Amino acid sequence: MTIEHTATSPDAELFLRDFRSLSRIGETPGGGVDRQAATVADAQARAWFTALLGQYGFTVEVDAVGNVFGLLEWNPGAPYVLVGSHLDSQPLAGKFDGAYGVAAALHAGRRLAAGHDPAHRPKYNLAVVDWFNEEGSRFAPSMMGSSVFTGKMAAADALAIRDTDGVSVAEALAAIGHTGSGTGPVPAACAEIHIEQGRSLEDSDTTIGLVHSCWAAEKFTVTVHGEQAHTGSTVIADRRDALLGASRLVVLLRELADRYPAGALHTSVGQLTVLPNSPVVVPRRVDLTMDLRSADEDVLAEAKQLLEQGIKLIEDEVRVRIEVRGSHAWGVRPYPAAGVDLARDCAGSLGLTSRPVYTLAGHDSINMNDVVPTVMLFAPSREGVSHNEGEFTGDSDLCAGVDVLTEVVRRLCEGALDG
Repeated sequence: MTIEHTATSPDAELFLRDFRSLSRIGETPGGGVDRQAATVADAQARAWFTALLGQYGFTVEVDAVGNVFGLLEWNPGAPYVLVGSHLDSQPLAGKFDGAYGVAAALHAGRRLAAGHDPAHRPKYNLAVVDWFNEEGSRFAPSMMGSSVFTGKMAAADALAIRDTDGVSVAEALAAIGHTGSGTGPVPAACAEIHIEQGRSLEDSDTTIGLVHSCWAAEKFTVTVHGEQAHTGSTVIADRRDALLGASRLVVLLRELADRYPAGALHTSVGQLTVLPNSPVVVPRRVDLTMDLRSADEDVLAEAKQLLEQGIKLIEDEVRVRIEVRGSHAWGVRPYPAAGVDLARDCAGSLGLTSRPVYTLAGHDSINMNDVVPTVMLFAPSREGVSHNEGEFTGDSDLCAGVDVLTEVVRRLCEGALDG
């Protein structure tokens, strides 16, 4: 099959048409999208996906935690190459994160199906997937659907998790009609394409990123316990201000990052919930999340020790109690070198530039990489902007990524990474 890697070919025009229709679902006034997991907007995006799967000849299956699979079976009984990403988003997010990977996978599958010779039986079948709750903004932890699929989390545990309004995953999926009974396909290999969410490809004028490894990450849920008091009458010395303790944590996490050479450690604090959140009450409790990431696991381990020491100081100085619970973690995980070489060869065969890159963000392919040979590709992000309504990747880069993904998946279905 010959692939034209331009943004004006019929295949490219069809992809861009479908992707733009997806981008209107959950669109925000600022030009982004808000499609948090198992919301009405997410349900609409899933309806878009399943409708096109049917139109393009796939059989649809939904599993118990809402993962949606589009199946092409051309070798009955054989395992599947899984390709896809996620349709859910952060609040006030960009249109490309995750959604591009699902649309690209859909069109890679469509092209392969259209060009398939019925006399030829590939070694593996093909499954296009929308993983449930990759973002983890409404339900924590992130990468939930792929965690269940790969056996890292029990389905019952995932379904019991509740959002900040007390709605469980099971209840939310039932509300949008996406509680499935399927188990998903047996995987043989996996591929995912995603926007880079960084600027190394743009800075180096490179079209395709070949992800060779992920950074290690540790995520924590934290509760700062203080004592509720009057903001006017309670003297400063008597206060046990939970928000002050949380604020000190925010500063501590940034100071940890600044201790190391630039880029060695990334840290953040987010999703603060303040109780009772009144303008005239000293807060008694703050819930928040902490996130530490590094390409060097020794740096991450040292930073955790420094974090523990800093927390003890904050507790003593602010007179609060800080409860820290680990919520999600993964180590530095190389992707198969043979998969990187395969993707490089695919890009080169299409006349496209490529380079090895890390993924600093978490992706469902990180989970899949633990169970089957996995290829991860990046398309450039303008100025590295992501989790932001201003997120952007140009049409030519989007279409080039679909072209490379199509060739990668074709080779994976032929067993290119068997070994």
